[in-house]
Amino acid sequence: MSTHFDTRSMTMKPSEGWYFPESCSVADFRQVVETSTDLADYPWADDVTQNVLIYGQRISPGLGNPGTRREIQAELAQALLAGPGIVVFTQAFDPAVVDRATTAFEALIAAQKASGVQSGDHFAKPGENDRVWGALGKLAMHDPEIFVDYYDNDLLALISTAWLGPHYQVTSQINVVNPGGRAQVAHRDYHLGFMSAEQAAQFPDHVHQLTPALTLQGAVAHSDMPVETGPTMYLPHSQKYGPGYLAFHQPDFTAYFESHFVQLPLAKGDAAFFNPALFHGAGTNRTANVRRMANLLQVSSAFGRAMETVDRTAVACGLYSVLSARLAAGASEASIRNVIAASAEGYAFPTNLDRDPPIGGLAPQTPAQLLWQALNEGWPQAAFDRELTEYAYRRESGI
Repeated sequence: MSTHFDTRSMTMKPSEGWYFPESCSVADFRQVVETSTDLADYPWADDVTQNVLIYGQRISPGLGNPGTRREIQAELAQALLAGPGIVVFTQAFDPAVVDRATTAFEALIAAQKASGVQSGDHFAKPGENDRVWGALGKLAMHDPEIFVDYYDNDLLALISTAWLGPHYQVTSQINVVNPGGRAQVAHRDYHLGFMSAEQAAQFPDHVHQLTPALTLQGAVAHSDMPVETGPTMYLPHSQKYGPGYLAFHQPDFTAYFESHFVQLPLAKGDAAFFNPALFHGAGTNRTANVRRMANLLQVSSAFGRAMETVDRTAVACGLYSVLSARLAAGASEASIRNVIAASAEGYAFPTNLDRDPPIGGLAPQTPAQLLWQALNEGWPQAAFDRELTEYAYRRESGI
């Protein structure tokens, strides 16, 4: 089994350290994804189905031995990085515990609807599914007993540590695709996957290579998911394509995905984990009466946070009058934006997506964008202070 992988060796080299839309080629993409997953390369896997590695009984005896556990984790990491980019654990979660959690999640959905909240989605139209943002915190507050039973899960710890190392953080969103709910457009996920192609192209190519190592995506089946219910569509090996964060926005890549994706039926309690750079999307629920529920897990690296805590709301408010005066006196946009970049929060996450939904894009407005808008539109200091304070409130958890 390979122990090293260079994504750029598999595709066009970027121009001077950057990817551009013209870097994207379906012909190059095909060279990356049109390959077979060889079970012989993954001795701890039980099977390969539609190019996806299936893990089950074979790993169970070895998990209690530290040396063997490390060996299994090394194999899982290679599968996510240099292999198909996705693994499935059969019966990863006790179905009885899943049922109890489902009951709790259904209660949260009912309360959400009763309050008039209709949660939007990044990649699907509102109303086609039921989404509970911040479900990890909401479940803990709603029923801590169920929370403890659910997240007392060694396989989740196994693969999270294998991909991210220790001290990771788990977040969760419940997604219920209702009968008739249509498929999502193929995409990559957080971080660069939540940006437009133009935004993602501003990041150098090495960031495109490194950012997937900061997040692990997962989905726990809360109901049996035969193919007709629309389980997630995947394109194995697509995480290895260098400019993929630009490519998934392009129609020819969407068309290729729609002709070549795989869908694995899952049983209740099964869990799929995948590299966030893998091309994927929820499928169409073609049934008349099955509400397909999954708990979407996003596990984040401990290294995604700064060393110091900074009250950037206070900093931005304190700088506003000076920046406004400088702009009025003829300071260049570049000069003002340099100060904004050094002072205001330039990233949309983490946030409370109930209060701060992504309207008109994949991510909510950032404080840095709000600061530039206020300066550009000539807001009074009091108006900016009020809006930024309200913005800070919207980002709080609210549980």
